[in-house]
Amino acid sequence: MNAVVLGIGNTILTDEAAGVRAVEALEQAYRMPPNVLLIDGGTSGMEMIEDLSNLDFLLVLDVVLTGAAAGSLVKIAGDEIPIFFRDKLSPHQIGLPDVLASLELLDALPKEIVVLGVEPISLELGTDMTPTIAAAVPKLAALAASELTQRGYVLAPAPSAALA
Repeated sequence: MNAVVLGIGNTILTDEAAGVRAVEALEQAYRMPPNVLLIDGGTSGMEMIEDLSNLDFLLVLDVVLTGAAAGSLVKIAGDEIPIFFRDKLSPHQIGLPDVLASLELLDALPKEIVVLGVEPISLELGTDMTPTIAAAVPKLAALAASELTQRGYVLAPAPSAALA
């Protein structure tokens, strides 16, 4: 059972960095089993095809615009996934729908895809997230860990996390 946790976002657009920062937080808090790959996808696109091919589980961490209150954590899965990618949130989302469409054409689409996101406050130019979204990042990472463990992936606390 192979899984990828993909954090996407642009780290120079304030809250847009939340997905990337959540993958970093997950990496700091847990030691992943060999069958789980953490990827800082940044604003990547088609270069991710090989890493995302024929997965059992793809977990995407991102900012999402759903109309929920700022800082709200959101889960998008199943039939909601194509609807989520119809509305472009930011430039990086041009790449991920193309990657998923290409994987489908190659008959290599992940068996299950879940998007976990946080509703942003600001997508303005800047390297610091707003305090509300920065506070939501560890919660997003914990939610990602929960999604993995629910599917049987065994995460161990990172040695540095035990010291914190």
